[in-house]
Amino acid sequence: MNAELLLMFTLNCDRAYLYAHPERELDVDEQTRYNAVLSERSRGVPAQYITGHQEFWGMDLIVSPAVLIPRPETEHVVETVLELAGVERAGGHENPPRTSPLRIADIGTGSGCIALALAQELPQAEIYATDISAAALEVARANTARHQLESGIHFCEADLLFGIEPGLGTNCFDFIVSNPPYVGDAEEDQVQLEVRKFEPRSAVFAGPTGVEVIARLIPQAQAALRPGGWLVMEISGTIAEEVRRLLRDWSEVRLRPDLQSMPRVAQARKC
Repeated sequence: MNAELLLMFTLNCDRAYLYAHPERELDVDEQTRYNAVLSERSRGVPAQYITGHQEFWGMDLIVSPAVLIPRPETEHVVETVLELAGVERAGGHENPPRTSPLRIADIGTGSGCIALALAQELPQAEIYATDISAAALEVARANTARHQLESGIHFCEADLLFGIEPGLGTNCFDFIVSNPPYVGDAEEDQVQLEVRKFEPRSAVFAGPTGVEVIARLIPQAQAALRPGGWLVMEISGTIAEEVRRLLRDWSEVRLRPDLQSMPRVAQARKC
C-alpha cells in the first residue's frame, strides 16, 4: 500500500489512474523520483511526511514533521463531540435552548484535524484552536485555508489554555476537546520506531507516566467551561483508569472504546 501511495505521489495521479493503466512505464525522471521516495520510506520516514498529505474525516490535510500525523482513532473524538453537541442542540440534559453558537476549544490542534472536522460539521460554531508550536499552527492555518474554513476557526499560540484569545474569560466554552500527548516515557519501546524517530516528540510523549499534560489540562478546562460544558479527550488504555481518577469531581464521566474495544475517548461534564 505504501509503494502504491508513493507511486501515485510520484506520478501526481490517483489510484484509478494506476489501475486503468497497468502497462504504464516510468520514464527516467519518474524512476529517479520514485527511487528517492522509496529510499526515504526505507529509512522509516512516514509516507505521509513524504507526500505531505493525510486524509482525516474525508478531508485531504497537509502534514509535515511539525505535526502529529492524524489517525483514524482520533475521529472518535469528533464523533463524541458531535453526539454530545446534538444532545445539547436538542435541549438535552435539561439545558435551556441555546441562543448563541457553540463555542469550542481544540487544545493542541497540531494539523488542525479536529478543529477542521468540527468546523465542517458545525458551521455555526466558534472554534478556538491552540498549540504551543508556532510551526504546527502554520500547518493548521494552511489546512484551514485549503478547506475554506477560516471564518469559523481562530488560532492562538498557547500552552494548553494559558494565553488563549484575549478577552475570553472563565465559564465561556461549551466544549474543550483535545488529542493531547498521552504516552509515558516508560512506554517508549512499545511505540513504533517511525513514530519515535520522526513524529514530534512533544505531541506523543507526556512525561514519565503519560498523564502529565492531561493532569494540567483538566483543571484549566474546569475553569474555562461553562456549567454543563464537556471535556472530550483522546486517551489510551494504559492511562484510562488514572484519567478516570483525575475526573472524579466531574459528572457523566465515560471512557469510550475504539474499534478494537480499547478505551480511546474520555468524556466528562462540568457540574
